[in-house]
Amino acid sequence: MEKIPTLFVRDEATNRKHVRNEAHPACAWVLAGEGIATRKFDGTCVLVRDGELFKRREIKPGKAAPPGFEEVNLDSVTGKRIGWVPVGDGPEDALHREAWATSGLLPDGTNELVGPNVNGNPEGAPAHALVAHGDEILEDAPRDFGGLHEWLLAHDYEGIVWHHLDGRRAKLKKRDFAPTETEAG
Repeated sequence: MEKIPTLFVRDEATNRKHVRNEAHPACAWVLAGEGIATRKFDGTCVLVRDGELFKRREIKPGKAAPPGFEEVNLDSVTGKRIGWVPVGDGPEDALHREAWATSGLLPDGTNELVGPNVNGNPEGAPAHALVAHGDEILEDAPRDFGGLHEWLLAHDYEGIVWHHLDGRRAKLKKRDFAPTETEAG
């Protein structure tokens, strides 16, 4: 679970939450027309591996990792360790178990847990479910700054993840754009 770079460079001068119209060097392949655009779902990331379910976990600097934590990445900016922990039998994992039980047999890979009690249910899911990453291809997604901003405003999606044949990925979220005057109201 490597951190996926954002398609455009963050606006360090004005507001780091937003991007500016400059391709991130590691993501220029998207603007060159390479890769496949897929829907980014707004939920929480899980991993299916060898018939077991794991949930994503971030450990802040100085904090102890929980039992079974498998570190995958260290965020050099925040110092957070990112990895997986097995889904357990406790109440904190009830939604994970519910979605796992109703999703049927899933292949190894990452998925998004969505549902009525996940992040306020921005996806409008009627029940808790696991949605495979990369399943919903977005054939009509543009590849330029202005076009992507307008396209994301017109769609009720969290964002887009592009997948390159060589395994690289890039992402862009609707909230990465600074609001325009008409959006700000």
